[in-house]
Amino acid sequence: MLYKFIRTKKIKINNKRCEISYKLAEGDIVDLYINDEFLVTYGDNHSFKNIIPKLKIIYEDENILLCDKKPGVIVHPDKNEEINTLINHITAYLYKNGEYNPDSENSFAPALCNRIDRNTGGIVICAKNAGTLRIINEKIKVNQIEKSYLCLVHGILNKKEDIITAYHRKNSDDNIVVINKNKFAGAKIINTKYKVLKEKNNISLVEVNLITGRTHQIRAHFAYIGHSLVGDGKYGREEYYKSDRKNGFFSQALYSYKIKFNFANDIDSGILNYLTGKTFTVDTANIDFVRKF
Repeated sequence: MLYKFIRTKKIKINNKRCEISYKLAEGDIVDLYINDEFLVTYGDNHSFKNIIPKLKIIYEDENILLCDKKPGVIVHPDKNEEINTLINHITAYLYKNGEYNPDSENSFAPALCNRIDRNTGGIVICAKNAGTLRIINEKIKVNQIEKSYLCLVHGILNKKEDIITAYHRKNSDDNIVVINKNKFAGAKIINTKYKVLKEKNNISLVEVNLITGRTHQIRAHFAYIGHSLVGDGKYGREEYYKSDRKNGFFSQALYSYKIKFNFANDIDSGILNYLTGKTFTVDTANIDFVRKF
């Protein structure tokens, strides 16, 4: 089977097709694009057990884990990727630490409380138990968890600080959203708060707070007002897309860099009361587009 994978170019050396006769040398990089089932132990349907977890953990306790997801990583399995996902890496980490054992757990598995697009980076919340998942989901629903983003947008915004409003509708068939200033069929209102932090070479570094949280809200909303995100091939203009690629931006310059737990003092937050008022932030020096700007 391995010989077949080499012949069909599913095993490459230094990003090139290799011959079966090639002898590996120190420093060679071997990439194996092989079927998931070939890597999973027979009779074991818990594929995460075979993963060596690679995580950037910002905060962790007995109830919750905050992870800094890097761009390019998918959070949940999809039709193209079933194994190398953020939730599988987190589950593998908890399994190896002895905090989760699927053989003795009948109803709950570690679960992500928020999603971030594959090519967007930022903080993802993982619940370690059912009580935490229920509370966090409720806090997100009532807007008591504040998420702040950093992004690069094309152009110089007239207002350096503002709350912009529009109407948003997602087209599930092609995973794209439509924005309009007036209400239209199937659309929901969106509110996006922003503040310009820095301007250079007709590009602005902007901090964004989502008052509403809709699919692709930041990307689509800024594109609608004429300031699409740098590197955004889905909502950006074609001329921007080409120049962004030349400048090394191959995905949208967007990062969910800060989370604040704004739990209301007059409402019991159960086992998570201790998180009230706490803020967790990614080191912005580790965000590629911020460091370069």
